[in-house]
Amino acid sequence: MFVIGTAGHVDHGKSTLVRALTGIDPDRLAEEKDREMTIDLGFAWLKLPSGREVGVIDVPGHEHFIKNMLAGVCGLDLALLVVAANESIKPQTREHLAILDLMEVPQAVVVITQSDLADQDQITLVEMEIEDLIRPTRFAGTQVIAVSSLTEQGLPELKALIDKGLSQAQPRRDIAKPRLPVDRVFTISGSGTIVTGTLLDGSLISGQEVEILPSGIKSRIRGLQTHKSQLNKIGPGNRAAVNLVGVSQAELKRGDVLTKPGWLIPTNILDARLRLLVQPDRPLRHNTEVSLHTGSAEVIARVRLLEKEEALPGEITWVQFILEEPLAAVNGDHYIIRSPMDTLGGGIIVETHPKNHHRRFRSETIENLKIRSEGKYEETLLAALKAKQPQLLEKLLAQSNLNPEVAQTGLDSLIQSGSIVALGDGKNSLLFTDVAWQQLADNILAMVLEYHRKYPLRPGIAKAEINSKVRLGQHFTDSLQKLVGSGSLVEESTLVRSPDHQIKLSPAQQSKIETYLQQLALNPYSPGPEVSLEPDLLDLLVYRGQIVKTISGVVFSAAAYNQMTEKVLSHISKNGKITVAEARDVLGSSRKYVLALLEEMDEKKLTKRVGDERVAK
Repeated sequence: MFVIGTAGHVDHGKSTLVRALTGIDPDRLAEEKDREMTIDLGFAWLKLPSGREVGVIDVPGHEHFIKNMLAGVCGLDLALLVVAANESIKPQTREHLAILDLMEVPQAVVVITQSDLADQDQITLVEMEIEDLIRPTRFAGTQVIAVSSLTEQGLPELKALIDKGLSQAQPRRDIAKPRLPVDRVFTISGSGTIVTGTLLDGSLISGQEVEILPSGIKSRIRGLQTHKSQLNKIGPGNRAAVNLVGVSQAELKRGDVLTKPGWLIPTNILDARLRLLVQPDRPLRHNTEVSLHTGSAEVIARVRLLEKEEALPGEITWVQFILEEPLAAVNGDHYIIRSPMDTLGGGIIVETHPKNHHRRFRSETIENLKIRSEGKYEETLLAALKAKQPQLLEKLLAQSNLNPEVAQTGLDSLIQSGSIVALGDGKNSLLFTDVAWQQLADNILAMVLEYHRKYPLRPGIAKAEINSKVRLGQHFTDSLQKLVGSGSLVEESTLVRSPDHQIKLSPAQQSKIETYLQQLALNPYSPGPEVSLEPDLLDLLVYRGQIVKTISGVVFSAAAYNQMTEKVLSHISKNGKITVAEARDVLGSSRKYVLALLEEMDEKKLTKRVGDERVAK
């Protein structure tokens, strides 16, 4: 399904042309009929010679109703630029053409109406003027056709031209994220609230839960219509009327967006590429207040120029819009900005959720925005990640606003090439650019080396200590495995160390250790060495498994501890229990050492204390 729309100066016959093409009067308001002038959007539809059905939007041409015209341009596949044969080009002809060009409407046909009021020479002159007018725009070379809505001369040929153009149109993308920019809200007795708009980016299904943004109101679809036909499902590119459950007309307005819940987050700040029109002939200054139009919405915005203090007519520049109220938009949407009386320019939204207010005059910011605007999938993903990293895969794909399959293919390629590093698997994997990952890896390695420098006698740094500083949460284990797998680190139980780290003892330290161990062996079950070791040397012996340091601080040689443990457990096995006094007798030791041993055995779950006795765990 496709949607076409009219554009052109007031009183040039747009509504009359729509009525002649479709048999439907698009002027629905009594005031419009009284004044014989379109004030708001009108809607109709027709069947083309090929059997293709198209929706038709009729827009007002008067300069006072440009904002209504802008609400109707969203989602057009083809525009009919209407110029009256007896008046030729007028101010709103130029302004409407500029808007169609800025919004990058894919195709257009220029229709010279009221040909019955002009002779052939006049029509030929108007054709020449039109060709000059459209030459600098994307519509250069567009077909021009003269028609009379009164006599129907040229109407069959116009329908054929529309049919031919739409046969070459690209099918609407379907990324399963339906958006319906609301351009009309009304009620029908017995049915309730109805909203209409051109459906973008996905399908709507009767009974589906929906959300209306930016308000966040939740509802459900009671029924769907297109061209007055009831349907269970409507796909992208269609004009749709949606009957909502449990929502009043007063709660909704033009500019709202109807979508599925949970994915589209309204924003108060936008990054965008801006092209200024040649007219009006005045510069746009930094922090100028404008009205911004996108979809069917209009919001007041302040323009932050990122490259200069003022932008001249006809220039293209990068900007950030600070919005007075939330707006539901996605990356790649087109927009227009206006002063109270003039259309100033427009362009494409590049980022709907910038990380923060950009610092102005930064080359890296501009380069990032340029890459994103070019629409290259891999570069778009990479730019989105650079803007905010690390980032979960699921959030990155959502932020990129790319087709999920295309985005995943691009991401797989980036991971394979090493441009992106992924920690973990699936939608919760954490993504870094290669540079950011290398910085993180270097930080971790520097942390380990610094620990070795400060504590050369310790075998390594605790993994928990590193994680408390890098704050990777559940992805820390993945980062460690990656570093261990690359040979950058060695993992030993709860510690990690550099592969080059070796504990080197001085002769004096080695002598101290030997003396200490010898003294432990003199009376192994009641050790009391006269030589004390500094904590790091003591911890080294624990790490090497040469000694056991109990929770009470008493130290046994490893051999003595194992023997004592075996004797206690053997006694419990025979007698079912052991007391401190019995353990003292079995081991031939004092109460101090026996208590230290039994408490350590309790701690290691070898025994369990029950009153004054120990039993096997």
